[in-house]
Amino acid sequence: MSGSNPGPLLATIQSPADLKALPSESLPQLASEIRGELVQVLSKTGGHLGPNLGVVELTLALHRVFDTPRDKFLFDVSHQGYVHKLLTGRLDRFPTIRQYEGLNGFLLRSESEHDCYGAGHAGTALSAALGMAAARDRLGSDEHVVCVAGDAAFTCGVTFEALNNVASTTKRLIIVLNDNEWSIAKNVGAVADYLNRIVTNPAYAHLHENAAKFLEWIGGKAARKLAHKAESALKNLLAPSVIFDELGIRYYGPVDGHDTALLTQTFEFLKTQNEPVLLHILTTKGKGYAPALEKPDKFHGLGKFHLDTGETVTSPTPTYSELLGEKLADFADTNNKIAAVTAAMPTGTGLIHFAKRHPDRFFDVGIAEEHAALFACGLATQGMKPFVAIYSTFMQRAYDMIIHDIALQNLNVALCMDRAGLSGDDGPTHHGLFDIGYLRPVPGIIHMQPKDEAEFADMLWTIAHHEGPAAIRYPRGAGTGVVPAKKPKLLEIGKSEVLRHGTRAAIFALGNMCELALPAAEELEKLGISTAVINARWIKPLDTATIEFFAGGCDILCTIEDHVLHNGFGSAVIEHLSDQGIKTPVVRIGWPDEFIEHGTVPILRQKHGLTVEATVQKILSRLQPSQVIPSIAPVISPAA
Repeated sequence: MSGSNPGPLLATIQSPADLKALPSESLPQLASEIRGELVQVLSKTGGHLGPNLGVVELTLALHRVFDTPRDKFLFDVSHQGYVHKLLTGRLDRFPTIRQYEGLNGFLLRSESEHDCYGAGHAGTALSAALGMAAARDRLGSDEHVVCVAGDAAFTCGVTFEALNNVASTTKRLIIVLNDNEWSIAKNVGAVADYLNRIVTNPAYAHLHENAAKFLEWIGGKAARKLAHKAESALKNLLAPSVIFDELGIRYYGPVDGHDTALLTQTFEFLKTQNEPVLLHILTTKGKGYAPALEKPDKFHGLGKFHLDTGETVTSPTPTYSELLGEKLADFADTNNKIAAVTAAMPTGTGLIHFAKRHPDRFFDVGIAEEHAALFACGLATQGMKPFVAIYSTFMQRAYDMIIHDIALQNLNVALCMDRAGLSGDDGPTHHGLFDIGYLRPVPGIIHMQPKDEAEFADMLWTIAHHEGPAAIRYPRGAGTGVVPAKKPKLLEIGKSEVLRHGTRAAIFALGNMCELALPAAEELEKLGISTAVINARWIKPLDTATIEFFAGGCDILCTIEDHVLHNGFGSAVIEHLSDQGIKTPVVRIGWPDEFIEHGTVPILRQKHGLTVEATVQKILSRLQPSQVIPSIAPVISPAA
């Protein structure tokens, strides 16, 4: 990865102390250089550009006023933490962001002492910050705890759970509500409307149109106390009651989130307050880069792009996400019971295609996965067929609802689990490596994974005609290029597909792992080992008849899955064979019992043994020497 070319001011910032030493009149230039660095580097690496362009002045002000690592900054999701990284000694490594063995795309406790809390999912910051503040109070220290959360985080139920406990837990906590009206897509719901009413109310906006004068007006202890009372009375007269004040959190704002001097002055005041406070700032997502301003949803997080136009290199092959939206829209043309639900990701999940064609049956509930699942349950009880599209890593949040509400009531809800398997550059918070494990024990649910796009369409069609809970997992990005048939077909539930016959070994590959199984079988064939390949299709119910057939006729079975080995598809196969008293050895290929780092899929597969070569070697190593042709027998270890 080639280095970047940071501006002259930015190049001098090796720590927050260097930032504090700069004269205030240099900050606008530094902000401009930071934006240039963000655009330049992320055009080569991809990443969360829009959110970081929007928090440049905020991050500068925070580091001018507070002292990390002693003071604690918690960024909700932490995808907007790139500027923080640049200011805390990681400028030289910034071109490695989201690259294998480089900087993580989110905050990471092990990466820097300035990262006090790791994240990657929304809504976690306020609860964690409150826990830190409570620990500080009880341990007798006096550091500041600052929680930075976007307005989208305030659609998360866990954020409201934390808000409910703030006033009764601590007297010192600073919350920054970064309001840019976007999460990944445009924010939706009553919370977004409520914040908009605060911002647009003429009388209340006038009250705070100049926060510098407001702070000057407060000046002095007695005046400050009087001003608080006056402000509270004015709010009640001029604007709807601010919910934060009602919860015992003093509300300030809204103020310009791109005025570093104003933010600095405001934080200097807020750090003196002996009560929980919330500062409502207004920012522009993508500020400073025209393409990001024009398409905030696209530039929330994206791959490599051209600097001059902002255009990304796109594949001519549709992604699984795009196919989902298009196929569901096709099905809904003739079935008015089909609905689509997502949690703030209409574009990421591909449901934007469904929304354009069937807006009355499309529901974006905001970042609220638990609510999305329960909402779908309500739809299902009234005869609708909801498809809930949520990334595998985020579906974990709805696990209670999957068991208690969907499965227990046998409701006709379909879970579309995008990004199942490795999610590459986004790293451990986004890898979808656990959904087989958490869904496999749930009674009554069917679970499947397609080998290609055509089978994906067939599986969606099968789900549309299935009565009861169903889940489908599918990988990030484009598939193999197979074009689905115009008319999909119904698949037999629990029936796998034999792709290649063989008599010595049988590889059961799940979904996209067929791309490893077929060439591995060819390599084994060259060694004289006749190898079958089975497209497993079904995680639950297993195709037990086919498993038993090959276990009875082959020397060894192998399972390959894009999932952790513990409690995965291979575990299900071993459990079934054990229950039947069948002792055919099983080799399992999958991800180890650890959190997998970020990096490209090929690099990570190579490192952790999900390759054709590793598959062949693992199968050979489990065969007895007498079962292998003489020319290679000496290099084969006996079975354990």
